[in-house]
Amino acid sequence: MQIDKVRMHVTTHFQVNGSVLADSVQGDAVGFATHLEIDSPEPPEKVARLIRTAERGCFVMQALLKPVPITSTTSLNGQPLATT
Repeated sequence: MQIDKVRMHVTTHFQVNGSVLADSVQGDAVGFATHLEIDSPEPPEKVARLIRTAERGCFVMQALLKPVPITSTTSLNGQPLATT
């Protein structure tokens, strides 16, 4: 497939509430927007299929679309530290 040029514009929206000093800070991602610009002599259906395939194979996009569990551990000076 011939792709001559690709540009991706990504806009993210975040918000932060609470206070670091009061130990109540909460940061949230509230939205992502992408705009993909492609120059190619290929038929639109072929390019659209390539994009769909790439999006389904993108680990970051899929993790955002279908959140997965996160396991976190912390140690301090070699000893486990409870943070919750």
